[in-house]
Amino acid sequence: MESNFLMGANAVREDFSEYVAHLQLHMALQARNLVPTLKQSLEDSREQLLHQTQAHFEKQASRRAI
Repeated sequence: MESNFLMGANAVREDFSEYVAHLQLHMALQARNLVPTLKQSLEDSREQLLHQTQAHFEKQASRRAI
């Protein structure tokens, strides 16, 4: 019983660590968008990457049961 509790606690800790890593990535991508770029094509690629990343993590989060 205690072993199951520890395994569950570890799973929660890993899920939380993964969430924090995703949040840090999202914040870093958002911060990059605050810096003006010299080329429009570079901005477009950053915006596209941000939207792809957000969609990917939102899809993962919606499929995961908490």
